[in-house]
Amino acid sequence: MIDIINLDDVKLVVDCFYDKVRNDKQLKDVFNDVIQDRWPAHLEKMYRFWQTVLLDEHTYYGSPFLPHAKLPVGIEHFNQWLKLFYETVDENFAGEKAERMKWQGQRMAEMFHSKIEYYKNNPSIPLL
Repeated sequence: MIDIINLDDVKLVVDCFYDKVRNDKQLKDVFNDVIQDRWPAHLEKMYRFWQTVLLDEHTYYGSPFLPHAKLPVGIEHFNQWLKLFYETVDENFAGEKAERMKWQGQRMAEMFHSKIEYYKNNPSIPLL
């Protein structure tokens, strides 16, 4: 198996992963209710994010957390997200960038969960 080397590889992982998410009994309602008919735009944003992170091609600008700040999710959602994410990367690629993608996904899940819980427990603090 080869490593992630270009944008087509990134798109493959993103597309396969979100196909799983959109059909997962635990995650589909959260994602489909929020994204609705904007999946193409969401996928494009995810391509750019991972292209920036993995390929050092700076095409993503913005704050990844803010759009997720008020999602109705808990640790069980993040655990399932990570399970599907790792599974998708491992089914398609192996190597340094594949490991980096999983590591970055883990970091993001931990950070998002921590921040979402913080803002849930401190509703008077404005989102930054």
